[in-house]
Amino acid sequence: MSLRTRLLILVIAAMLVPAILVGLRFVQNRASEIDAALANLAASADDIAADLDEKIQGTAQLHYGLARARDLDTRDKAACSAFLSDVRQEYPQFTGILTIDPDGSLFCDSLRTNRTLDLNDRGYFKQVKGLTGVVAVEPVFGRLTGLSVLQIAYPVRSEAGALKLVLLASFNLNKFVEFHDKRLLAEKDILLVDAKGTVLAAPKGGGWSEPVGGSIAGSDLFRFAAAPDGEPFREVTDREGRTQIWGVARSPSIRKAGLYILVGRSKDGLVAAANRRLYEDLAILAVASLLLLAGLWILTTVSIGRQVGRLATMAKRLGRGDLSARIPEPHPGGELGGLMTLLNSTAESLEQQRAAIADLSHKLSQSQKMEAMGQLTGGVAHDFNNLLTVILGNSEHLADRLAGNKELHRIAGDIATAAERGSDLTRSLLAFARKQPLRPREIDIAEQVTGMKQLLRRTLGEHIESSFTFAPDLWLASVDPGQLATAVLNLVLNARDAMPDGGKLAVEARNASLGESDLDVNGEARPGDYVMLAVKDTGAGMSSEVLGRAFEPFFTTKEVGKGTGLGLSMVYGFVQQSGGLVQMQSEPGRGSTIRLFFPRLATPPGEDLRPAQATVTHAGHETVLLVEDDDMVRAYVENELRTLGYRVIATSNGPAALEVLRQPEDIQLLFTDVVMPGGMFGPELAKQAAELRPDLKVLFTSGYSQDPVKTPDGINARILTKPFKRQELAAMLRSALSEPSR
Repeated sequence: MSLRTRLLILVIAAMLVPAILVGLRFVQNRASEIDAALANLAASADDIAADLDEKIQGTAQLHYGLARARDLDTRDKAACSAFLSDVRQEYPQFTGILTIDPDGSLFCDSLRTNRTLDLNDRGYFKQVKGLTGVVAVEPVFGRLTGLSVLQIAYPVRSEAGALKLVLLASFNLNKFVEFHDKRLLAEKDILLVDAKGTVLAAPKGGGWSEPVGGSIAGSDLFRFAAAPDGEPFREVTDREGRTQIWGVARSPSIRKAGLYILVGRSKDGLVAAANRRLYEDLAILAVASLLLLAGLWILTTVSIGRQVGRLATMAKRLGRGDLSARIPEPHPGGELGGLMTLLNSTAESLEQQRAAIADLSHKLSQSQKMEAMGQLTGGVAHDFNNLLTVILGNSEHLADRLAGNKELHRIAGDIATAAERGSDLTRSLLAFARKQPLRPREIDIAEQVTGMKQLLRRTLGEHIESSFTFAPDLWLASVDPGQLATAVLNLVLNARDAMPDGGKLAVEARNASLGESDLDVNGEARPGDYVMLAVKDTGAGMSSEVLGRAFEPFFTTKEVGKGTGLGLSMVYGFVQQSGGLVQMQSEPGRGSTIRLFFPRLATPPGEDLRPAQATVTHAGHETVLLVEDDDMVRAYVENELRTLGYRVIATSNGPAALEVLRQPEDIQLLFTDVVMPGGMFGPELAKQAAELRPDLKVLFTSGYSQDPVKTPDGINARILTKPFKRQELAAMLRSALSEPSR
């Protein structure tokens, strides 16, 4: 074999390794693109389901406002229909809005059809009659329109709890699908099917054969859609031999409503783009490799002696995958020296490419991990915090028992530290996954409002003079910063509209202690320590009649089209949900003052709990009713309570706890988990327990809840977050037991 041939073989071998690496990377990219496209089907279905769930929640809020509108409190069918018709024009997503009498007969509707309908056979009507404050949902074909709609029903009850009427909004599923079809650029097919397999909305493409109103019950596609925990996507072949890949939304609330949302795409179209890019990349690689080999063949014909040996050594090292190999200087002149320079440059480029590939692979792996964490966080946070509660508590016990053994005492301390880090990790994951609709934080309200000064001044305009006054040493409060900013902006906008010719606006924040004589806008007293945020204006003011209705939903004194009447009601709802209260003063010609009161944090961050522990560890003697569904957590907390000196009655669920409360036992505190099986969560248990025993104190504990904890009206309950230490448990118990009786 000639020297030229040998050298050429070595060069080919050296180039083969990076070529294979690049080719494998191309193939890997194709597989990743296909996997991403498949995952995108289920993600698109979940996005559509999430949007529909938001529409349902928005409709529930609309029902809540309509239920309190005076225009519906009438037996004038024509006036009622006219009012609903006006409302429906503001919400074109509904085919109709109507009211149903308790006997199931249609009373009035936004279409003004004057038809007589008996809706007793509708599933949503049967369901909503037993509900209070929530909506019933059912996908059907509307009797008045014949269109596929999502019926969203809301019970309107009297103060005594009797059913007055049922509000029904028919959400147009056809328009909803058309919107998302445009959003997806018609690249994917959208299919809506009810729980019986009836097609509610069919894909627009020519590959789908079953019409709207037809049934796919018994088909492989329907079995896939209805499976509670099936695979994320499935291939389905129709009678014409076309293969479609479908993803289904796994939203529990939408599936519970009897609606399946599927997003599909043809298999050929799914892989065509990835295959095309793969073929283009491989063709470019092949052409580049052939051109390079041709040039090398020419160069090898003039290579000689030592320079060939240097090239051969370089090729061998590259063949072994050593991309750090270089041909050292000096290089000969002419083509051979250029080849050496080229090989050095190629090795350097391949080395950089290898580093880039490794970096991209690492980033891709991290991205996939973060996405998986976001999907898994909500499901595991509650149980994980229960486990951490047991681990942290038992590690404290071990540390106490093993105080004489330094090594074992240190190990017990390491376990506690690890549990605390696990708790921090869980909180971080929840924040990353955005699983909490309301995100209260321990904030300085003055600092938050200070950050909005520039925005507020631009909103007011130059014709209004503004000032901001904040008292020193403001207490901290637990408030959602985003909702607080929205509330302040709403108040400032109202003040600006009340001063069209200019005026003065003042924003003030200070600490306030309220007593029994300090009432909110509803006449209720909530004594305690608060952080007060006030917005004052020198505008037109309000009469006593307008002032009495200012916080009613949809009530506004502005011209038509210049206000929804929801601004102040949204502010009031946010403050109430945050555990605070609202006060308002206004007189015609003398401006208005609105004060928001947010509860002071019971235990400021960084407060040393050790003195409290010395007081409470040995002072407990009351009887505590413990309600915890997790056996390990219940056993741990029961033991801790007994160690702290309390008498404990332990139960595993709400109904069992209510049975205990119906007995003549002397119980001072209800200590209950928030999320429990059996259909009764902690807040509902606390509400019923307060009805049985008005003087019973309440302490909640929670590892994680998909929704924020809503304390029932009239109950001044505290919340202890899992996992917790013994001193935190002891301090919170004493704090809850020290609350004044209701």
